[in-house]
Amino acid sequence: MKILKSILTGIGVIAVIGVSIQAVQDAPTAPKNENTEVKVVNDYNVYALPLPDNLNFAGEPVPVQNPDIKERMDRELLVNTYWQSNGLLLFKRANKYFPIIEPILKEEGVPEDLKYLAVIESGLTQAVSPARATGFWQILKETGKEYGLEVNDNVDERYHIEKSTRAACKYLKASKERFGSWTLAAAAYNAGNYGVSREMERQNVNGYYDLLLGEETGRYVFRILALKEILSNPGKYGFNFQEKDLYTEVPTYKVSVDTAVSDFTKFAEGFGINYKILKIHNPWLREKHLNNSSRKKYSIDIPEEGYYTTP
Repeated sequence: MKILKSILTGIGVIAVIGVSIQAVQDAPTAPKNENTEVKVVNDYNVYALPLPDNLNFAGEPVPVQNPDIKERMDRELLVNTYWQSNGLLLFKRANKYFPIIEPILKEEGVPEDLKYLAVIESGLTQAVSPARATGFWQILKETGKEYGLEVNDNVDERYHIEKSTRAACKYLKASKERFGSWTLAAAAYNAGNYGVSREMERQNVNGYYDLLLGEETGRYVFRILALKEILSNPGKYGFNFQEKDLYTEVPTYKVSVDTAVSDFTKFAEGFGINYKILKIHNPWLREKHLNNSSRKKYSIDIPEEGYYTTP
């Protein structure tokens, strides 16, 4: 699967001058104090970050004792820690979408650490790359079809969080079977199975951390590791928020449709919502109508009453 450059590529540190953020090393979670204060000072302090002990990806150890591995891990941890606005958005979105992704990974037999792959691929948004890789998992059209997704102008299930997650799981499991390693499977999600195999054979090595790879794939697993570490330990890396600050999924119920729908605006109004709200919960519906000449059965998510108001 050819995946384009992650939106999380860090060129440098983006910071708001005047706000001091000091990592609290012994805080396992973000503070829950209702009276959290932001301290504004005249100088801005940036702190070096110690690498965490026993780093692993899906249970596979990271050899941070090697100088090059240490520097590469340090780079991604620094870049993503001090990209504060993006980091806060990821905490907010993760609270909304991880509860959807995690059970599917478990059902599919994929380690939970792979959820961070979606974080670095799309920032947990319905992104579209210049090469038209699409959705949370940045899946190309032909790859989506290969792994069972319907992809056309009318319906594009790469935008369907549950179905695209299952497709990504299938790809990752196939790569794991080929390479025997979840770390290499993750790298192959970015560079393709053939690309990783070719470099392993050419360089005569067996593991990701021994490969000399291009900039994007060479940083790929380290980005995953950095986001795993930061999102698992917000307080440790200076991120302060309360539960009420996080995004949550709006409860929905499913409506089965096995016929064509001529106008989704009228369809939505029949359930007391508008077209915008229908599309928010069903981004895989790409047009204002549903052709469905094959009489396929689709499940459309409708938000429960009371979550949206109109003027």
